[in-house]
Amino acid sequence: MYKINNKGDDFEYIPLGNSKEYYQTADLGLATALCCKNYVLLTLDKQDPRKVSFIFKRKSGIEEDADTYWSKDLNIKARDYFDNLRTLKNRIYSSE
Repeated sequence: MYKINNKGDDFEYIPLGNSKEYYQTADLGLATALCCKNYVLLTLDKQDPRKVSFIFKRKSGIEEDADTYWSKDLNIKARDYFDNLRTLKNRIYSSE
């Protein structure tokens, strides 16, 4: 399965099954936390109308930060979290 990421006038095909280059999550809270930690969100997969998947460029440390998030030990500034959450929600509900 491929996802098309529109970057300006260019299109990039993102193979969603490639876990070596991409990190995927359907959890809004985790996606927000990863954005706060400056991981690059490439695109959102909205093919399933009941669920959105967030596709990140895999970078060293992303798995560890995700694990730290789930163990409730990830330190993030509250305002950064709120701003990123609002941005992600806008992207989810936009016609992107």
